[in-house]
Amino acid sequence: MEEVVHRHLNSGIELGVVHLPNRHATAMEFRVLAGLADESADLLGLARVLEESITKGTEKRSGQALLDAFDEMGATHGSWVGREAIGFTSICLPEFFERTLALNTEFIRTPTFPQDAVDVAIELGRQELKLLEDDAQSLVEKLLGRQSLGPVLGRHPLGELEMLNRIQRRDVENFWREHFAAGRMQVTVAGPVDPQRVADAIEERFSGLGSSLRAGRGTHPLAFSPRRTHVHKELEQEQIGICFPGVPVGQPQYPTERVVLGILSGGMSGRLFTEVREKQGLVYWVGAWHDTPRGASMVCLGASTTPQRADKTYHTLLREVDRLSEDLTQDELVRAVTGIEARTETRGDITRARCGELADDLFHYGRPVPPAEKLAWVRAVTIDGVKQYLADHPRIALSVLTLGPRPLAE
Repeated sequence: MEEVVHRHLNSGIELGVVHLPNRHATAMEFRVLAGLADESADLLGLARVLEESITKGTEKRSGQALLDAFDEMGATHGSWVGREAIGFTSICLPEFFERTLALNTEFIRTPTFPQDAVDVAIELGRQELKLLEDDAQSLVEKLLGRQSLGPVLGRHPLGELEMLNRIQRRDVENFWREHFAAGRMQVTVAGPVDPQRVADAIEERFSGLGSSLRAGRGTHPLAFSPRRTHVHKELEQEQIGICFPGVPVGQPQYPTERVVLGILSGGMSGRLFTEVREKQGLVYWVGAWHDTPRGASMVCLGASTTPQRADKTYHTLLREVDRLSEDLTQDELVRAVTGIEARTETRGDITRARCGELADDLFHYGRPVPPAEKLAWVRAVTIDGVKQYLADHPRIALSVLTLGPRPLAE
């Protein structure tokens, strides 16, 4: 029987534990509530450099010795950096939980940021930025994110080349000292573990790590920019990106937005794929998704087409969204809901996914939300609810970005 515990520890850490007695692995995630939005405006890319170099040496071991210690237990380690948080994940056998926790504690609390590791992280960032220029779809996502979300939430993990070149080791260490405090941490654990044992172990390991005052839970300003921009690049294809404001996670219409995206782009039966690609043959690739910083949402449409078909593709994308309020069928609605249910159920069967979902709950909702509760919200979506969502979020103010040999017609 699944048991979920949510506690605020004396150290300042917010802890979520889901007890899954029949699983054979334990997953953990450490989320420090500081990310790209907390970088200095003249040092964009700093959080990514920190994420890359924090495990490359501690007061106790070298980076290689740390990796060897994970490998000795068969434990995995991963990390990521986002707009509002930096995360570290591990999966291990239940009997190695405390040893794996100790290794994560070691590099979070006592990193040394060796100069050579920082230099390598910066050089990798330079190379990835250069490669990004040759990846048209990813480049559009970067530029559209900055245009639609603004200069803070629209930051890219790789930063900007001129700022990346300014980063020094002391900048990395200062960012760590300023933001890596227990009061900024959310920790989630899933598996066949005792929640009290987990809480005691984490409290012991992280006691005294900075301020116990909770921080990092606020929202950052969304600076939506409704405009049309073209970036000239000699390509055979034209990339199109369109954004408009949506519904933040936790708001009543958020489940409806999930269903709308499922109808539009939930697999090969989605409207964009069947109508824009299969029936009209307008695009090589097409999709719809949403971007959800805390307290905000941006709905995005994207496509790759020929320059000659770009204008028709652009209008067709918007038309397919509008058409949902005219001829959406119950079969389409049920198919989209079933797709969300299937993805939820299959992901939930993976321990690491259940741990990550719990972390997202604490981040967005401030509490654990049972998967059954979220599915109930989705199942309650109706055709009238979809029509109301579309009416409440008209596609009038749009942030549009195209990349290719020619701009859209006025």
